[in-house]
Order: sequence, then structure tokens, then C-alpha cells
Amino acid sequence: MNKKTKKYERFFGKGRTGTRQLLLQVLYQHQMNKDDLETLLNQSLKIKEFSRIDQDYFQALLSEVLGNHNQIEEVISKYLDRPIEQIDPIEKAIMWIAVSEILFHPDVPVSVVINEAVELAKLFGAEGSYQYVNAVLDALKTDHS
Repeated sequence: MNKKTKKYERFFGKGRTGTRQLLLQVLYQHQMNKDDLETLLNQSLKIKEFSRIDQDYFQALLSEVLGNHNQIEEVISKYLDRPIEQIDPIEKAIMWIAVSEILFHPDVPVSVVINEAVELAKLFGAEGSYQYVNAVLDALKTDHS
């Protein structure tokens, strides 16, 4: 019997989709370990999949999320139904990425940002978390436009 072995990959996306997938994992690690920007970047550079993402965009988003953490959480908190400390780390990281893109990357349409965030939540979040992420970001979009 010939079994095919599935090759392990941390994420499967390319370009900016892959950038967001890796960034989510890195921001989750940041929440768990409190690693700083330099540590997170150095570890990311060693991942084989790093070569197929938008590396400049990854570094920009990571720097923006960590450097503007308080501002980003302030924006998110306005649209939550509970304190941000009670938000699951995966959903929190997804919203950090999306809000960073909305605030600092006006070249990326908000609808694209929300769609990418919902897809991240479907892939990595708890069951149904994509609905919560969508509701929060949609409320922000309405106020932001």
C-alpha cells in the first residue's frame, strides 16, 4: 500500500493573502510569548514559506501593529460587545491586522480587508468566529467611510 504523505506547511497563501496568514501566526505568538519586533521578524525570515509572501508588506504590517498597538485596540474596542481582553487571541490578531490595514493602507479597499479577515477567521478561528469578526469590522467600516 502506497501512502502519500502530506507535506507540512505553516500556511498555503501567496502574496498578500499569505502575508496575512503568516502575520496572524506571528501575532498569535507575540500574544503568547511577548516576543518583540526584532525576534518576530528574525523567526519569520527563517520560515521557508516566507519567500512566497509580500515580504515588505509583512514587515510594514507587523511594525504598524506592534508600533500602534494602543491606537489599534482603541479603534477595535469601540465596536466590541465585551472588553478586548476577553477576545480570543486569534480573533484579536485578525482584527489587529484588518484595522492596521484600514488605518495605514488606504490603497487597500476596506471591502478587501474585511473579506481577507473573514477568510482568516474561517481558516484559523473558532467555529463561527468569522461572523463576529465580520460584524465588528463592518461596523468600523460604516463609521470609517
